[in-house]
Amino acid sequence: MINKITVESFKSLESVEIDLGQVNVFVGANGSGKSNLLEALGVLGAAASGRVDDESLLRRGVRPGVPQLYKSAFPSTQKEKRPHIFFGAKNSQAEYEVSLWNPIKDPKPAWRFKTEILQTNDGTKIVDRAPYKNIAKWLDVEQGYAALKAVEMSKADPARALLESLRNYSIYCANTPTLRGLVQDQQPREPIGLSGGRLPDAIPELFRARRGNERLSEQLSEVGALIDWASDFGWGRADELPLSASAATTRRVVRFLDRYMKKKKNMLSGYDASEGALYIIFAGILALHPKSPRLFAIDNFDQALNPRLATRLCSAFCKWVLSTDPQRQILLTSHNASVLDGLPLQDDRVRLFTVDRDSRGHTTVKRVELTPQLISKAKEGWTLSRLWINGLIGGVPDV
Repeated sequence: MINKITVESFKSLESVEIDLGQVNVFVGANGSGKSNLLEALGVLGAAASGRVDDESLLRRGVRPGVPQLYKSAFPSTQKEKRPHIFFGAKNSQAEYEVSLWNPIKDPKPAWRFKTEILQTNDGTKIVDRAPYKNIAKWLDVEQGYAALKAVEMSKADPARALLESLRNYSIYCANTPTLRGLVQDQQPREPIGLSGGRLPDAIPELFRARRGNERLSEQLSEVGALIDWASDFGWGRADELPLSASAATTRRVVRFLDRYMKKKKNMLSGYDASEGALYIIFAGILALHPKSPRLFAIDNFDQALNPRLATRLCSAFCKWVLSTDPQRQILLTSHNASVLDGLPLQDDRVRLFTVDRDSRGHTTVKRVELTPQLISKAKEGWTLSRLWINGLIGGVPDV
C-alpha cells in the first residue's frame, strides 16, 4: 500500500503531503481541491504507465487539462517554487517521483518527463532520470523510463508493486443513466466501468466468486440488507423482465424483488429501481470483486443516498475493504456529513482528512485524529457529522 503521496504545483495543490491509511476519506467545501487530490494520483499513475496524455488520463478518470490549467498559477512568494508539476508516492519499501512539463504557449499532446526517480527506501536508485544526467540517453522525453524498467523486475519486487498499484489506479464516479444501462460507459473497465457501466455483468461474477467463500457470501448478504425494500437482487435477461421497449439497455439488466409487492408481480429492473439501490451494488462490487483495482478512488461517495443510508454504507464499505484479501487501498470524497458517522476512526487504517483553501487559495489537507478533545466531545453526544457542520474540525467555508 501507498504510505505517503506528495504533490507540488498542480492546480490548487501548491504543496501537499499526505500520510495515507487503507481507507481515506476527504471532506471539504466545493472547490476546495478534493478532486484535484484524486486526479494528482491519476497523473502519477499515467506516468508510472509510461505516458501522460489525454488518452491515459481519461482512462483513469482524470479530466484532461492544458498546461496553463494544470500548473499552479499562484502569485510567487519568497519560497522557491518548483518550475514543473511534481508527484511522488511511497510505500514501505520503495518510492516513485516524477516532475512533468509542457510548454504553456505551445502545448504538446503528451507531457514531457523532466525528472523521474524510482528507488528503494534505503536509497538504491533503480531509475534516476534528470536533464543533467546522460542527456544523450533521453531521446524520448515523452516516454517514462520506470515503465520500461519494470519489465526487468520480479513480481516480488516492492518497487514493481508500487508501480503496479499506481498504473491500475482509477477514479470512479457513478452516474444514474450509466448505472441503469441507459447510456454506454465511456470508460469501460473490469469489473465495472468508471461511471458504473457493466453493473449487470459484474453481479453474476461476484456471485460465482462467493462459492466456497463463506465470508464473501456474508458480505453479499450485507450488500442486500442495505437495500431495505428488496428481498433479493441479482441479474436477468432484458427480454425476460418488465422493461419498456423504448428503454435503451444492455442484454443483461440488474434485477430486484420488491418485498412489499405480490409474488410474480414484484420483479423490477435496474431501469425502474431507485438509484440509491444501484449505487449500493456499485460500491459493493468495487469493495468485494476479485478484479477490482488494489488502489482506486470514488469521487462523491455519498451520491444518491439519504443521510442514514450514507452512514450505514460507509460503515459497511470500510468493513468490507479492511477484510478483503488481497488488501485494497481506497480514497473517497464526500459532501454528506452523515458519511463521517460511519467511519471507525479508532482503527488507524481508516483516516479522515479535511480539505480547505487557505488565505492564499492553496489547498491544505489536515488529518482528523481522535484527540482527547474530540473524544470528550463524543462523550457529550457530539457526532463527527455535527462537529464538521459546526466547523470544529475544518473542511467547511466560513460563510
